[in-house]
Amino acid sequence: MKKSYKIEVKQGKRFQFGENWRHFLLVLNDKHIAEAEKSLKQMLKLDTLQDKSFLDIGSGSGLFSLAAHRLGAKVYSFDYDHDSVACTQELKRRYFSMDDSDWIIDEGSVLDLDYLKSLGQFDIVYSWGVLHHTGDMWRSLENVSLTVANGGQLFIAIYNDQGGWSKRWKQIKKTYNTLPKFFRLPFAILVLFPREIKLMGVALLTLRINSYIQYWLQYHENRGMSRWHDLIDWIGGYPFEVAKPEEIFEFYRARGYTLERLKTCAGGLGCNQFLFSKQ
Repeated sequence: MKKSYKIEVKQGKRFQFGENWRHFLLVLNDKHIAEAEKSLKQMLKLDTLQDKSFLDIGSGSGLFSLAAHRLGAKVYSFDYDHDSVACTQELKRRYFSMDDSDWIIDEGSVLDLDYLKSLGQFDIVYSWGVLHHTGDMWRSLENVSLTVANGGQLFIAIYNDQGGWSKRWKQIKKTYNTLPKFFRLPFAILVLFPREIKLMGVALLTLRINSYIQYWLQYHENRGMSRWHDLIDWIGGYPFEVAKPEEIFEFYRARGYTLERLKTCAGGLGCNQFLFSKQ
């Protein structure tokens, strides 16, 4: 593990995403994987990734690298977080041979331009909810653009800019990471409690409490993820930057990209998803 990473974590400047994903792998099952595959196929408008090269920037749990490989892609995964790299390796071990040369896993940084150039270019470059956590989002977005082959696709998700709310969330995330570890879970619950009580209250008033319960139980249908682990990722996810959809659109249009598909969070909390093609 890089010394700079350890220092950033110790100083409360970086959330340990990989540690959260290690816990997620304990509950990962075939339903999660199937939903991850489904979400890729829906956004890319492809039924198979056969004969496609797929770069997973910030592989996290490794779920989407796994999904892409199961769909036929030749995958290259990397992450800055050592534990995230280990999670991705664990999923490869579970579902494929570690000798499988069509799925390569590495530790690296999207801010390291020389490293990215050494990888070459790919048919599909995927980075969901990652680039806003690097500490230099716009440089990350620039670097990523160089890894897409001509005629290739770039699939990214970036936190929506909510103005004042985004500034408040940034402070919450910063506080979470500066707390001693044994205080972090109570802090997360304290932050999340009012929102969950509000959602539950609305469900009770509208006689839809079953919908609230099902939302938790069926959350894996949202890209195959876990509601609890996503919440911890949200509370702790730091560094933290945001952008308006039009800012991302203009940024990539100026670099020769065409927007194929856009899925927003309707101006609220969460990520806006973009699928660009490189002309």
